[in-house]
Amino acid sequence: MSNDLLNSILGSLGPKAVEQVANQLGTDPQQAEGAIQAALPLLLGAMGKNASQPEGAQALHSALENDHASLDLGSVLGAVMGNGQSGGDLGDILGAVMGNSNSSSAPSAGESILRHVFGGQQQWATQGLGQATGLGGQGANQLLAILAPIVMQILAKKMQSNNWSPSQLGNALGQQRQAVAQEGGLAGGLMNAVLDKDGDGDVDFSDMLSLGAGFLKK
Repeated sequence: MSNDLLNSILGSLGPKAVEQVANQLGTDPQQAEGAIQAALPLLLGAMGKNASQPEGAQALHSALENDHASLDLGSVLGAVMGNGQSGGDLGDILGAVMGNSNSSSAPSAGESILRHVFGGQQQWATQGLGQATGLGGQGANQLLAILAPIVMQILAKKMQSNNWSPSQLGNALGQQRQAVAQEGGLAGGLMNAVLDKDGDGDVDFSDMLSLGAGFLKK
């Protein structure tokens, strides 16, 4: 299985974007890059799990086709990084697809995407990513919220260029999830720990801590 989806997204996030993420998180680019490399497979894996059922694949396909395919990556990056106003069409589209209201108390587009993607597992996702990368739960949640609209936009463009049906989208995400799981390491271990969680509150991320320690201080 290939990592085409993951590589496409990583390739779209150049040094400047990584530096912007680091500034948002209050950390250095090296730690931010390692955290991004752990967070992206987690997001794609959760999408793949949701799209493994026909209804989930159809829902994701419709959201990508109707509300994300027309967005420009530069505008999405600017919006989530705070490089200008995210209102107008971009804010409306991202908010509408995830069910946001226009009130100031409504969650950000990224946060809304996370709620849909992870559901009841969002706590475990942020806890595991935060522990493994040294960002802490709040920093990990912020990183995932930054990356979520970016992943949706790039995935929408890839789906559009390949003319994927809902089942083909689900298959592509499933292959990506399997590839990450087979490779293991921090990304695979974290993804498996979170997505296989049964929600009983007993989460042991000790293995994630040992796997993540390597890139934190290199």
